[in-house]
This record gives sequence, structure tokens and C-alpha cells, in this order.
Amino acid sequence: MLEIGCGTGRNFPYLRQALGPSGRIFGVDLSNGMLAKAQALCERQQWSNVELARNDAAEYVAPEPLDGVLFGLSYNTMPHHLMVLRHALKQLRPGGRIVIMDGKVPSGPGGKLALPFGLWLMKHTMLGNPLIKPWKDLAALADDFAMEEFVFGAWYICWGTKSARPQVQELPEPAEQLIAAE
Repeated sequence: MLEIGCGTGRNFPYLRQALGPSGRIFGVDLSNGMLAKAQALCERQQWSNVELARNDAAEYVAPEPLDGVLFGLSYNTMPHHLMVLRHALKQLRPGGRIVIMDGKVPSGPGGKLALPFGLWLMKHTMLGNPLIKPWKDLAALADDFAMEEFVFGAWYICWGTKSARPQVQELPEPAEQLIAAE
């Protein structure tokens, strides 16, 4: 199992519970500070089955084929998210699952009211791009795609599996999706 953008390791207890103590977890993040906290957690809990790496997720290669990949509140923060998604999919075994969970702008009037604040927040923090739609990216690449929304559509989890067929669908390269800072 690979968690992309593992941060402080907040998902590791749940991943360990799902995988069992013999399942291997790989965590990749760009932040030394976040990884230090994740490492401290692993040491406190005496987890020997978690391997951490400071790396760009578009370049990280797990030491073995993966059964699962999780983007936990990280996909929207990556300017090269489609490249990372394709790279992660290549590392999955056929039938492996990929999951993206994150926040989004809700549909309807509430979303229209929240969008200006989301754009301001994106410009001033690293909380991600509220205009991308990761669920559409994953749906275009994965089989058995599904999605659930929570908290009036402000949060979501989507997932799919890597095709067992030899070819993998490709997403077209995106048009410019970043917002020009004015």
C-alpha cells in the first residue's frame, strides 16, 4: 500500500488495520517536517512495516508492485496531479485499488458562495486547487469507479481499480488548470 502525501502518518493506523501487521505501507511526502512526525509515530507504535520516503510522488517508485494507492488530502495540492496519478496507476498490480479523498467546492449556491474564499485560500496557502476535479481524472483511468460525497458535497472519497486488461486508458494532457495569480 502506498500513501501519496502521507504527511504525519494520520492514516497509518487505519491502513495497518486494513492490511494487518504483515502488510507493508509505503509513505511518500515532500515535507521533511511531516515525515519526521510520521517517523516518530512509527517509532512510538513500533511499526516495522512502514517505509517512508521524501520524494516527489511523480518520481517515487515503490520497492514492489502495489495493491493499493491512497491520496489522502493531497491530490489537489499537486500542480502535476495527473502525472502523479498516472505514475501511481502504473505501480498498481492489475485489480489494485486507487483512492482519492479530499475536499471540494460543493455544487449549487453554497459552492458559488464558497468558491471566492477557496480561490483566495489557494493563493495564500498550500491547500490545493479548488477548480480541479480529481474524480473525473480517476474515472477516466480506472475500472469500477465509484464516489461518495459528505458534508453537503464539501468532502468526497472516490475509488477505482486498475484494469486487468493489458492497455491502460490515457487521459489527454490537461489544458492549463492553474489559476493565474492576479
